[in-house]
This record gives sequence, C-alpha cells and structure tokens, in this order.
Amino acid sequence: MRLSEIYKEKFNISFEVFPPKSEDKYENLMAELEILKKYNSAFVSLTWGAGGNNNNSVELVKDILKCGFNVMPHFTCIQSSADFVREHIKYLEELGIQNILALRGDIPEDKTLCCNDFRYANELVEFIKQNSDLSVGVAGYPEGHIEAISISDDIKNLKRKVNAGADAIFTQLFFDDDKFLNYSDLVKKSGIEIPVIAGIMPIISKKQVEKMTGLARITVPSKLAQKIEKFSESPDDMRKFGIDYATEQCLHLIAEGVKGIHFYTLNKSASVKSILDNII
Repeated sequence: MRLSEIYKEKFNISFEVFPPKSEDKYENLMAELEILKKYNSAFVSLTWGAGGNNNNSVELVKDILKCGFNVMPHFTCIQSSADFVREHIKYLEELGIQNILALRGDIPEDKTLCCNDFRYANELVEFIKQNSDLSVGVAGYPEGHIEAISISDDIKNLKRKVNAGADAIFTQLFFDDDKFLNYSDLVKKSGIEIPVIAGIMPIISKKQVEKMTGLARITVPSKLAQKIEKFSESPDDMRKFGIDYATEQCLHLIAEGVKGIHFYTLNKSASVKSILDNII
C-alpha cells in the first residue's frame, strides 16, 4: 500500500530498523521483527547507506518482505549518481516495493566523495517521481534541521520536497510534544497538506539521549533531563521510565489527531512492544 493510501483514512504505526553489521545481529533483528509483527504496522522502514554502502540492505529488504512486512527503504543522494539511483529504484520496484524515504544524507568529511547529480533531497524526490511509480516520504524536523538558519527557512526547504512529489513527512525524534504540534501547525499554515508523522524513540540510556541531541536540534525538557539523570545508573529503571515517557507522548499525540507514529526501534523490540501494549 502506498503512503498516500496508508494515512488517508486511519491512524497507523510503523517501525524503523537499520542493517546490522554482523550475521548474529542480523538474525537477532529478524527475531525482534517477529515479535513486533503482531502489531500490524503499516511498514518497516530500512535505513540505507549513502552510495549503497550498506551491502546487506537489499538482502535485508527481501528478508523483511518474507517476514510479512511492507518495507520502505531509505535512499540518500549526496553520494549517489543518477545512474545508481535509477538502477536501484528499478530493482526495488521489481521486488514489489511501493514506498521510499528520500533523504539528502550527511555530507562526508571528504567532499570529493559527493556526486554532482543531486545536492538536495527535493532533487532526489523529483528524480524518483520521474523515473518510477514509487510513493515518496521525506524527513521533517520539528525544531528545524541542524543546518537551517531558522524554522521558517527549514519549512521552505520542506515545501520544495513536497512540491517535488512527496506524499508524507516523517519527523526526526523529539521529546517535547509541543515542538512537534507547533511544527505541524506551521507546516499546515505554509500550505502543505500531506500528513506529518511523529518520530518517537524510547529512551534507553543517558548516553543515547546525549548522542541524539549532539547530532540534531532536539530539546530535552528540564523535567525530563532530571529524570534521565536520576535513572542514569539504573538501566532497568531507565528503560521503564523511557517506556512510560514515550507512552505518554503517544497517547497525547493520538489525542491531538496525529496521522501516524514512526518508532525508531534501534533494532530492538522490547520498549516499542511495551509502548504499543500500553496504547493499543
């Protein structure tokens, strides 16, 4: 089912995973997905290395399909040529893939690795729409992309992606629901009518939160920061707190009419399973 149909009539959940680097972790991921299968997610999104660096991504797409999930692979363009993208999206369509998440990707330190065919995600979206029948999702940033000068400038960039043919917006994770809701309002006021899907990542450790907030604009409310500090030396308590906090986020967002929630699973099912048991 295409993104434009998935969010048309009802609320849906989805999961994000990444290709494991070893065979045992690969098998573990498939076991974790089997646990999440009963929740009838709309799809599983799979991160995709820039320039196709994740060599097992295609095989993993096949295995997730065999597991009974729809799959939405990611595709980054900054290190990809037009020929490379054309070849891979054709192959994905042959596998029965209907949706793709189109991203610019991180600019490498060695800028000579960048290709000149695409500079921004909107160019990739346009290329995919011209060369396939894929439905395209794009990224959104509730507090603005880390490289954007302002939230209004960031939404202008988002509008370029939408005008190029995007069908849904999947946001970066956030810990402050008001930031997401304000962002959704600004997106709507800008004339964008496609659904904005909330990205939720359950907290599992202080280190995890510090890593995420070091890479992007993600506010950690003061009360949340205090709890993270309180449970920083107790993994079990931290995990339970993370489940409770994400559960409250989800219930609030559902009450506010969000079209979908996209869970960043970190290739583990336990926290997401508990959250879903709380909200479904």
